[in-house]
Amino acid sequence: MLKILIIHGPNLNLLGEREPDVYGRTTLEGLNQQIQSLCEELSVQVRFFQSNHEGNLIDYIHKHRKWADGIVINPGAFTHYSYALRDAISGVALPAVEVHLSDIQNREEFRKISVIKPVCIHQFSGDGIESYLNGVRYLVQHLKSMS
Repeated sequence: MLKILIIHGPNLNLLGEREPDVYGRTTLEGLNQQIQSLCEELSVQVRFFQSNHEGNLIDYIHKHRKWADGIVINPGAFTHYSYALRDAISGVALPAVEVHLSDIQNREEFRKISVIKPVCIHQFSGDGIESYLNGVRYLVQHLKSMS
């Protein structure tokens, strides 16, 4: 059975409250439930993690690198400047998909830059919760094609 990590970066604990016109009204718990349901349909084991702290995200990736087959990550604001998070993803050599609820290409200039994207196999952005679900589907298809 495939195993994937779902990693939520800073401020995603405020989903449903923070700028609902940008990020939607679904809570982080609700998002995780939808992802869990999809993973059950796909016969995939999943672990969820959210942190507002860069080091905690890096430590989680390192700690679970041998358990997981791949990663779906929404790095939040770390997308734009965290070379440490980028190096962690690259260093564990697991296929990763970057996801964003909002369309980062149609937001402020600084949000258009992702230092994470080059170490990921794909990026989904701008489709709300579907960005995550599409990221999971893409990663699972990629992993199955490699086996």
